[in-house]
Amino acid sequence: MSFDSLGLSADILRAVKQEGYDTPTEIQSQAIPAVLAGGDVMASAQTGTGKTAAFTLPMLQRVNDGAELQSKRRIRALVLTPTRELAAQVGKSVTTYGRHMPLRCTEIYGGAPMGKQTAALRRGVDIVVATPGRLIDHMERGNVDLRGVDILVLDEADRMLDMGFKPAIEQIAKALRPHRQTLLFSATFSGAVAGLARRFLDEPQVIESSGTNSAASAVEQAAYLVDSNRKRELLTHLIDSRDWRQVLVFTKTKRGADRLAEELERDGIKAQSIHGDKSQGQRGRALNAFKKRSVRALVATDVAARGLDISGLPNVVNYDLPNNPDDYVHRIGRTGRGGDNGFAWSFVGSNERRQLQAIQRTVKASIPLEVMDGFEPSNRQRRQPAGRGGAARQRQGARR
Repeated sequence: MSFDSLGLSADILRAVKQEGYDTPTEIQSQAIPAVLAGGDVMASAQTGTGKTAAFTLPMLQRVNDGAELQSKRRIRALVLTPTRELAAQVGKSVTTYGRHMPLRCTEIYGGAPMGKQTAALRRGVDIVVATPGRLIDHMERGNVDLRGVDILVLDEADRMLDMGFKPAIEQIAKALRPHRQTLLFSATFSGAVAGLARRFLDEPQVIESSGTNSAASAVEQAAYLVDSNRKRELLTHLIDSRDWRQVLVFTKTKRGADRLAEELERDGIKAQSIHGDKSQGQRGRALNAFKKRSVRALVATDVAARGLDISGLPNVVNYDLPNNPDDYVHRIGRTGRGGDNGFAWSFVGSNERRQLQAIQRTVKASIPLEVMDGFEPSNRQRRQPAGRGGAARQRQGARR
């Protein structure tokens, strides 16, 4: 199957080909025709499999077709995302694939100047990509009129629920016309997401592609059993001994992310942290430095698990295991994207074994638990050592 067979317009196909894509992913081949048909859609797929383009491409076409009938520019589509990074990613996708269309898109999120966003809204836009909190700020100030929205997209809906955005989503939905197309996209389905779908979607077409709540098959997973107070030593050892030039490291807390980045710097490893207390400018600069590989380690909280799109990222480390197993899926989904191979490493303290078990149940796979020579847990409750780096390292070395 090719993009040519999905019913997309010549302008969109031209942009897709300019980006070097010929064949749609599974979620794209299923979701694009469904969205173009005009009905509500509830779709889920592994992270890194092209969900953003799966709704961006048909949304652009439907907005552009409708714009030809309008005498005045108005907001026709609204995309809600949980984080600034994801809003920026979706906005970039809209701009990239809509480059041959006379459409305007603006991104609305916190940490950026209100004045610039207000000016863009007053000039008139066709598509708004927003985080719920900042959008409500603009609504309360009378800066935005959502009564003309025909398409509402809830992107990464499960994460928005996890972050407590349900009341904000409900407030925004009340400002929209009742008869509209609503699209719900997520890497995971949960009971809460199903409840959200029942609340806002009308007889949606349900699309589940390549194993909901599972990790991408291109990501090889392994775990090391290690004392919590030696995790930083192990991380430094792995970065140095394996010459990792780019690794995304996840911690539970903002303070932990800052502290670990500082410790890695003292170890001679260029590192920066990224989390919710950083300004948008700080987050953007850290991410750009990481993408350019002038920073080897980017230490992040789960705010970065959604929306970071780093081409060719080879390694992700779960320095702390997440309490929510779904967050593990999103974390490791930052690697192994677009068909590339990736490696996900988890550091498991003696008090994190149950979290590892919950993760394995969620991803429906066994994650090898190894012990690194020289980093044996002091409690001696460990698996058979796998040598210096174990089987996973040997597999990684073979792929270099």
